[in-house]
Amino acid sequence: MSELLALCRVEALQMDDGSIGVTAIDKRPVDEPLHVRPMGLYGDVQADRKHHGGLTKALYAYAEEDARFWEGELGREITPGLFGENLRTQGLDVNGAEIGERWRIGDTLVVEVTCPRTPCGTFQRRLGEPRWVKRFADAARPGAYLKVLKSGTVQAGDPIEIVRQPGHGVTIASWFAAADEAQAVTLEQSEQSGAVVLAPEIHESIKQLRRKRTV
Repeated sequence: MSELLALCRVEALQMDDGSIGVTAIDKRPVDEPLHVRPMGLYGDVQADRKHHGGLTKALYAYAEEDARFWEGELGREITPGLFGENLRTQGLDVNGAEIGERWRIGDTLVVEVTCPRTPCGTFQRRLGEPRWVKRFADAARPGAYLKVLKSGTVQAGDPIEIVRQPGHGVTIASWFAAADEAQAVTLEQSEQSGAVVLAPEIHESIKQLRRKRTV
């Protein structure tokens, strides 16, 4: 059974050498139930709203199975929240989720998979691992950002159910690792048919992909 292993929110803003000056990447597990609204988890914040947060990045999910992979690679414990995730899942293939896939978490919360996480300098400083951005990207285990379709209250231990899959076959991992024209066309056709509504981040990725092809 797929479940929410841990629910994480910001512990405190930390000073950071990036352009914003602070970061909210320090997420820690909480024991109590928390309400989730369209802008995210109650009590959580994002310091860099340009790249994190907002309606299409209201939550960030990362799988326990992928955390264990990194534990083997890095020789250290990857505790829930260390990667800045709000949701640490278990038994759910987060990276194998189709873009536009929908999950029910607990009794009422419904979320939609929107786009993969792009590693940044803040993430590298958080981990303190050499060449972390490249290593994380090369592994193609980015985790997924989520949009809140129906608000609800959740807590650790809640079941997660896949309630809808668009059927186009473009996953978080495949788009992150090898976005190409074929996948872009597939996503656009899926949107035109009404099967998905692509997040602005995906549309922007498609534009960038096509700009590169014309240079």
